[in-house]
Amino acid sequence: MASRGRSTDTLRRFMNRVSSKRARVGVIGLGYVGLPLAVEFAKTGFRVTGFEIDAKRAAALKAGRSYIQDVPSREIRDLVSAGRFHGTLDFDELKGMDAIEICVPTPLRKTRDPDVSYIIAAVHEIAPRLRRGQLVVLESTTYPGTTDELVRPILEEHGMKAGRDYFLAFSPERIDPGNPKFHTRNIPKVVGGATPDCRRAVSALYGAVFEQVVPVTSTQVAETVKLLENTFRSVNIGMVNELALMCDKLGIDVWEVIDAAATKPFGFMPFYPGPGLGGHCIPVDPFYLSWKARQSGFEARFIELAGQVNGSMPYHVARRVAEALNSQRRSVRGARVLLLGVAYKANIDDVRESPSLDLMEILEKEGAHVTYCDPYVPTLRHAGEIMRSVPFRAGTLRAADCVVIATAHKDFDFGLVSRHARTIVDCRNALKGRRTRGVFRL
Repeated sequence: MASRGRSTDTLRRFMNRVSSKRARVGVIGLGYVGLPLAVEFAKTGFRVTGFEIDAKRAAALKAGRSYIQDVPSREIRDLVSAGRFHGTLDFDELKGMDAIEICVPTPLRKTRDPDVSYIIAAVHEIAPRLRRGQLVVLESTTYPGTTDELVRPILEEHGMKAGRDYFLAFSPERIDPGNPKFHTRNIPKVVGGATPDCRRAVSALYGAVFEQVVPVTSTQVAETVKLLENTFRSVNIGMVNELALMCDKLGIDVWEVIDAAATKPFGFMPFYPGPGLGGHCIPVDPFYLSWKARQSGFEARFIELAGQVNGSMPYHVARRVAEALNSQRRSVRGARVLLLGVAYKANIDDVRESPSLDLMEILEKEGAHVTYCDPYVPTLRHAGEIMRSVPFRAGTLRAADCVVIATAHKDFDFGLVSRHARTIVDCRNALKGRRTRGVFRL
C-alpha cells in the first residue's frame, strides 16, 4: 500500500508539472523525428532541451538554423530567443528533465536484423542520471518488446521501478515529410505505457501537445502499431509493383488499371508502382516485424515477399533503361543517363533508402555515365564522392541519351521533359497524356 501511495504521489506531481507547463522536456536525437517533436513541445510552452552527439547540429540550432526541411529556421530562432529551446552535447542536463524522449535511428544491419545500438547508447546515457518522477518515452521505431525487454532492464539496474519510481512508455513517430496537411500536432498520437500509471503520464504529456492521443494497453501494442502501419504500405506497394511487372508482360497499361479501379467508392484503396521503396520507415520497419516473428518460430511470408518484389524494382527500371537505349540502337555501356530526382519521394530533400541510389549504382556497374537533377538535393555523396545536381534545362535534357523520371518533384516542368528528352523511362506516370513515342513506363 505504501508503494502504491508513493507511485500515486509521483504521478500527481508529474501531472501537475505538465498541466502548468513547468515540465522540462528533453529530446535525444534531433533528426527528422526528434527536431520537429522538440519544436512542437517548445511551441506549446514547455522548455525543451535537445540532446545531440553531432556538434554541427548543436551549433546550427544554437545559431537558430534548421537543417530539417519541415522545420523553418525562423521557428528555431524564435524559440531559442524566447529561452524555450536549446541544443546541447552535454548529457548531464538529462538530470533536470521531467520527460525524456528517445528519437534515435534504428537501421537494419545488412543481414536485415534490427540495429538497436543507438537506442542502447541513449538509454545508457539516461540510466545513471535517472531520477524519481521522470518519464522516459521511446519514439524510435523498433520490434515489439524493445521497451520492456531492452530499455526497462537498463533503466532499472540501479533499483528504480517503472510505474513506481519513474514512468516508461513507447509512442511511435508518425511523420510524413513534405505533407502540408498532416504535421506533428494534428496526427493522432498512439501511446503505450509499461504500467497503467505510465500510460496516464505519457497521455497527459502528449495530450498537452497533440490534438488527439490514442492510448493502448501496453508498450508492445504501441510498438506493433507502427510496424503494422508501414507493413501495410509495403505489402500493398509490393502487390501493385508486381501488378506493374505483370501488366508489362501482358501489354496492359497498369496506370489505367489503377485509375479505373480507384473509381470504386468502397473496398479499394489505390497504391501506385514506382522504382522501389524509399525513406527510413517503409523499406525498414516490416523487417523488424518479420525478424521478431522469426524469433517466435513464425514465418512472415507476405512481408518477405513484398520486400523481394520492392527490392527488385530498381533492376526492372534498369532493364527498361536498356530497352529505351536499344530503341536508339545504343547500349547501356557508355550511355549518358540522367535521373530526375534522387529524393525518395516528391518535394522533399530526404534520400534515405532512395531507390534512385540503387538504380544509379546498377546503371554505373553496367557502364552508364549517370548524372542527376534534383532541386531539393543539390549535392549527393555517392560511391565515396560528392556529386552535384545538374541544371534542369532543355540543353541538359537533350544531352542525355535517356532520362529517367524517378521522383516527380513539382519543380520539374514535365512539358519541357516531354519536348526535349530523346527517350524517357517514366517511373511515376508523370507524362500521362503528354507523349507516348520514346516513353517507356513501368
